[in-house]
Amino acid sequence: MDVTAAAKHGFTVNLSILFSELPLLERPAAAAAAGFTAAELWWPFGTEHNPSRTELDALRKAFGDAGVRLTGLNYLDDLSRGVRGTVSVPSEKERFRANVPVAAELAASLGATALNALYGNRVEGVEPAEQDALALENLVLAARAAHGIGAILLIEALNKAESPDYPLVSAAAAVEVVDKVNAATGLGNARFLCDLYHLAKNGEDLAAVIDTYADRIGHVQIADNPGRNEPGTGELDFEDLFTRLSAAGYRGPIGLEYRPSTGVSADGFGWLPRELRAAR
Repeated sequence: MDVTAAAKHGFTVNLSILFSELPLLERPAAAAAAGFTAAELWWPFGTEHNPSRTELDALRKAFGDAGVRLTGLNYLDDLSRGVRGTVSVPSEKERFRANVPVAAELAASLGATALNALYGNRVEGVEPAEQDALALENLVLAARAAHGIGAILLIEALNKAESPDYPLVSAAAAVEVVDKVNAATGLGNARFLCDLYHLAKNGEDLAAVIDTYADRIGHVQIADNPGRNEPGTGELDFEDLFTRLSAAGYRGPIGLEYRPSTGVSADGFGWLPRELRAAR
């Protein structure tokens, strides 16, 4: 596979899915040993929205010792329980709002310039309009916190097969939320997280998505489809996709958010020459 079209972007490795066979605090060093200089994380503390100073400092030290910069962090999402974010969930309102400054401070201390706020699943017995109104309120708070540290706020579409209760299952739906947040804040720092795996699994035309929403894309994540493994294990044409992203003006990093097909993360980067792995 020729990935030279992605050379201008560099890559960031998601340490919540790659190197997950290792304890959290060992993952930054493992990423560095594989040639990466940047990483991203889902919210790494499970259900704990306000972890202790000791836990936060230990994570900071692990990244600092490894010489790896955190480029992106999720606000409270609790993906370990199948939750798909907390932004629109009424019962999580106080926990999410308490998490916003904690996540923003952690992101700032590690150099992250993007915070991802997963929208949250639909809740039985709650009107979708009520959830959407709450989501907008919370996303405005999240966007302002991100702006305060010089970061963008990312809004992501997931795939319906794996997240049937998540309402943002198309690029258009996610971008609609992005536009509403920007209109409400006037900051312009909400952006579309273009996860090519989720979009492909939803059956979207990836080339059309890139061309249509290039000016809204704040970050790109990849995994092959089907399988959510490394590029080359599925059907996606990453040579073409990287070329299209570059032609559309995307200059940010490419986030690797896949499961290694062998179960061993260090074996899952053979498609990507080592000299291209460092962030730009």
